[in-house]
Amino acid sequence: MAKSLLEQLPSIVAEGKREAERIMERLESSYRLGLQTRELVIPSKDSNWQDLYRRMEKGNHDLNPATMNRLIYGDNLLAMAALLAGDDETPSMREKVDLIYIDPPFDSKADYRTQIKLPGGEIEQRPTAIEQFAYSDTWVNGSSSYLMMMVPRLCLLRELMSQKANIYIHVGIQASHYLKIFCDEIFGKDNFVDEVIWAYGSPSGGRAASGKLVKIHEYILHYAKNYSHRVNRAVYLPYSDQYIKDWFKYMDENERQYQRRQRGRDEDGNPVWEKQYLDESKGVPASTVWTDIKQVYADPRAYKKNQSDHSELQNYDTQKPEKLLTRILEHSSEPGDIVMDVFSGSGTTAAVAERLGRRWIAADLGKHACMITRKRLIDQNAKPFLYQHVGDYQVEMARSTRGRKFRVGDLSEIVLGLFGALPLMPEDNPNRNLGRVPHTKALVYVDSPNKMTGLVTLKKALQLRDSHMGGWDKVIVLGWNFDPSIGHDIQGLNEGERLDVLVIPPDLLDRLKKKGDKLKAHEIRFSSLQYLVLGDVKREPLSVGKERLTVALQNYVLLSPEALNLDEANRAKLQKVINKEPLALIEYWSVDPDYDGEIFRSVWQDYRGNTENDDDPYRVTVKAHLDDLPAKSGKRRVCVRAVDVFGFEAEAIVEV
Repeated sequence: MAKSLLEQLPSIVAEGKREAERIMERLESSYRLGLQTRELVIPSKDSNWQDLYRRMEKGNHDLNPATMNRLIYGDNLLAMAALLAGDDETPSMREKVDLIYIDPPFDSKADYRTQIKLPGGEIEQRPTAIEQFAYSDTWVNGSSSYLMMMVPRLCLLRELMSQKANIYIHVGIQASHYLKIFCDEIFGKDNFVDEVIWAYGSPSGGRAASGKLVKIHEYILHYAKNYSHRVNRAVYLPYSDQYIKDWFKYMDENERQYQRRQRGRDEDGNPVWEKQYLDESKGVPASTVWTDIKQVYADPRAYKKNQSDHSELQNYDTQKPEKLLTRILEHSSEPGDIVMDVFSGSGTTAAVAERLGRRWIAADLGKHACMITRKRLIDQNAKPFLYQHVGDYQVEMARSTRGRKFRVGDLSEIVLGLFGALPLMPEDNPNRNLGRVPHTKALVYVDSPNKMTGLVTLKKALQLRDSHMGGWDKVIVLGWNFDPSIGHDIQGLNEGERLDVLVIPPDLLDRLKKKGDKLKAHEIRFSSLQYLVLGDVKREPLSVGKERLTVALQNYVLLSPEALNLDEANRAKLQKVINKEPLALIEYWSVDPDYDGEIFRSVWQDYRGNTENDDDPYRVTVKAHLDDLPAKSGKRRVCVRAVDVFGFEAEAIVEV
């Protein structure tokens, strides 16, 4: 008979703690997980970007990786491991974070599809493969799976918390009481501060389903790292109109409202009154039940009264209101503190922290979430920040899936088998990453998961094709991570059908973890790549020491639509856009006018919904004008990066 959830709780806590301990132990070893900076974002609305651009040396505080805000794409468990490890440029964040807010997914029946608005209609995209497996794993065995996911993450979050830190854990009714027990164990029962009930109401009063009461609240658990050292400021709410009417009913000669309070009595026994002015009153002390903050609904039709009610909408189903995070940050942090959210979603925590003068770190597994957050921060004219990926993601997943004895060659052999290739003999295949397609003269080369597949890899593969074992008719390169300019590299080599480059499914290791040897080749799809085509790129002199750079987009070639997680109807809609207007698929693009080949410094950005550059919410502008650039002798190496509506990245580089 299966154990009840109550019986499983001790083992869930024990195993979660062991997983966290294994991660912490590896921080002391020679192998450390790292973060790769994909983009240094200098929001173009920042009037000081030209000045920042001139001062890109490490000594500039605004552009020092050790002090910059960070948006991280990837599994938050791995992101936290990398933050705890630190590197040469960014020291460990252990005991450095002053406030944590997390809103992990807690609805087992939630539909995490993304609505993508394109010219001519909407496309509904299911979660990406990695997201889908993460979400399904969270609830595959109900609440026990959710709790197993949470325990090691809470343990690592505690390691990141400073001695004065607070953590707020947003949780639904399905698991709140179980999670409270776990948090008592991880943070200490004496460090429990409050349980906040967020009673958000509903836009139309709600409907009762099958006789149930209408659900209008969620829970937020509040713990401290050290109860006696925590930062907590008093929070006051405005008086209600009725309270003001009942109590502040007097007016002085300056028309200031006040109420009378009895301070005592005179010697003659008459009461002594004092005035409490309304404009000097702090308000009503906040309780642990918050009824004054309403939900943010993804559908603007839910707002009846005022268009400004949904001015912060990000088209993200689980978006939380800025007012909620403002209250938390003002209550439990101070200006300059570091705030973290590792289930970042639409980026509300980062946006509010930026506005309130706090430093922030945000992480999310969803590409869509990271795109929304990046655009949101640019739109509010944020300080420069880093957009980072978890490094060696596939290697880390392989270690957890295949065990500590894992070697990259083991994974290459698995990939060859799932592709339908036969490995070459050991004497011809020392790295175990070469195979052949049966009954053909096609060589298969599997690149390492801890490398970026780029031009160097392609040239090596072509050399093997032409000389290894007497030569082959073609070579097929299978890669995990790709240099964004890979599409142009393939075009430049002009090898035609003698070179194929395909993407290894990013969810392969998740599938292996679930199915192991039962995973079959026909269940795996290796997809093609996408690339960006530039139009005219021009330089024009302006005044002394200044010049203008103009960059135009010409075309965007998307990877095979069949590789996307779309049903047939939505795939047909997408194909129409591909055929008619491929640039309408671009969600975001940015320009680095002097790319050094290492760090992409984004000093100009445009994105769908930005009406600063044009008035079309469904298309980006196809031309960038960078004025007042410092004049430069010789050529500029201009790099353009684009992200499409599905989260795929492409890059183009040109010298002018």
